[in-house]
Amino acid sequence: MRSRLSWGAESRKAPEPAVPAGRPEALRRATLAVNSRILLAVAIVLMPFALYAAIQGALLPVAVAGFGLFAGLVTLMQHQGGQTGHVAAGQVYAVLVVGAILAVADPAIVDFGLATAVLAPIHAALVGDRRLNRRAWILLGLVIGIDLLSAAGVGLWPQHDQGAIEIAGGLAFTAAAIIIAHTANRLNTAFEVYDRAQINAYRHLLEHVQDAMMRYSAEGELVFSSLSSEKLLGCKRYELAGNGLLERVHVLDRPNFLTAFADANQGGRARSIEVRVRYDGAREGSSAPQFIWVEIALSPVIDEQAPGSRHEVVALFRDVTARRDQENEMRAARKAAEAASEAKSRFLATIGHELRTPLNAIIGFSEMMTGDIGGTLSPAHHEYAELIRRSGSHLLGVVGMLLDMSRIEAGKFELNAESFSPQALLEPCLHMVASLAQEKRIDVVSNLAPTLPAIVADERACRQILINLLSNAIKFSHEGGAVAISMKRQGNFLNLSVSDSGIGMSPEAIDRVGEPFFQAQDGLSRRYEGTGLGLSIVKGLVELHQGSLRVVSEAGSGTTVTVLLPINGPETKLPETGSVTPLRRESASLPEAQWPEQKRNAK
Repeated sequence: MRSRLSWGAESRKAPEPAVPAGRPEALRRATLAVNSRILLAVAIVLMPFALYAAIQGALLPVAVAGFGLFAGLVTLMQHQGGQTGHVAAGQVYAVLVVGAILAVADPAIVDFGLATAVLAPIHAALVGDRRLNRRAWILLGLVIGIDLLSAAGVGLWPQHDQGAIEIAGGLAFTAAAIIIAHTANRLNTAFEVYDRAQINAYRHLLEHVQDAMMRYSAEGELVFSSLSSEKLLGCKRYELAGNGLLERVHVLDRPNFLTAFADANQGGRARSIEVRVRYDGAREGSSAPQFIWVEIALSPVIDEQAPGSRHEVVALFRDVTARRDQENEMRAARKAAEAASEAKSRFLATIGHELRTPLNAIIGFSEMMTGDIGGTLSPAHHEYAELIRRSGSHLLGVVGMLLDMSRIEAGKFELNAESFSPQALLEPCLHMVASLAQEKRIDVVSNLAPTLPAIVADERACRQILINLLSNAIKFSHEGGAVAISMKRQGNFLNLSVSDSGIGMSPEAIDRVGEPFFQAQDGLSRRYEGTGLGLSIVKGLVELHQGSLRVVSEAGSGTTVTVLLPINGPETKLPETGSVTPLRRESASLPEAQWPEQKRNAK
């Protein structure tokens, strides 16, 4: 038998093993002390009779009583010293020794000695650990061997007085049985108290936990509902019996609730749902009933010993109304933001289209005036016409950027992906920024790798990326500075990098690169003109190509903007591989595979 209390034998050098939390260790020590006192009291009471029997020539009673007196004194002293494990072992060994003495004295196979010794493992199972229990069984085997030798006629005891043997054996067996009965009764009482305390603790937890708990029988009847369910639903617990809960569930959510309950009750599957439940209490000063959102976790109680088609169900209810309200508010805010963004995009598109027509006329007629088509102008008028043309061109560029930004944000910017050589981007882009570079005496240096692979991308979008990067680099460079362009292959990407030695950016500004209308130098006192859309458009076009944008800069030390564009295009394509010899010759009439024209919309 295994001990109901896991206690270990102790040593004077080592502390007593820790007892698992919740076990009645104090009652165990008190029980062992009472057992020692019982053993000592019985030995003292029987000692006069044993001495009288010894005078009459019977030595067995005085031997049994004397050993009992010795064992009682030793174990009681060990208890006072706090050696609880030694007390338990001493009592078990005392019962075994007394049983062995009786077995030696009595030649019968079944006698009081064997019966007394059998009680020792039982006592060890109640008060000892596994090691003591194992030793008790081993020593019981030795006692059985001694009993068999005595029954075989081996004279191990010098005298044989059957009357004294029966009296001493009966008294020893009775004392051992009293000790074990007392131990079992006290420990059983302790466990009853412990179990009752555990049940009360669990009941208190279930009644006062924040989430309401309900338990349903296999037939679907409400067996238990916690006290917190009254606070959650604003009604008494007895009102939830029968169809009380189902009637409080919103009529549109009842099918979902019944389906989930059937899955747990009949299918044995745990379910979690959110339904609306009527709240019968008053909230926020209103006495009118209202519905709250409740999360219900349904868990089946599966009994493997009694399998059946239906299971009991434990349901946990949690009020998630606040979370639902927050989700609705966030959803409404997101819709409002999306509507505002869409309205902004429509406004930019509309105003852009409305401005482009008169701007084209202004630029066209100003160019005609500077070309002396309508007549020769005076130097002052010629200067005025040139200013008109430049201002119109600048404004037309701003309008174009606004239109591009609105199309990118609205997902209307289409990419016409086709294969082209990246070297072809350089000359037209340099031509576009040549006048701006000459005005600031900026030297533009290009560094292209000797061999660059063809890239599948939108050539017009790539030109716009490079022009915006060059324009920014020239604009923010000091007069007489330099701007460097480099192109090289980096894995499956084309590395396009533009560097300058201009004013640079702070770490805070780098983190905001790509935000529309953001400028490192903001306010009315800023030195550089612009809308702050250049890098935003670059970032949008790069993301449409499934590329990446990286900025490395330091205030006062220049800026390097690196763009990585996938060589095989924005769509997923097979990577470049070497030629593979087919196992069989294909028909010569099969056309060669061609890349179709591809389009990708912004997301």
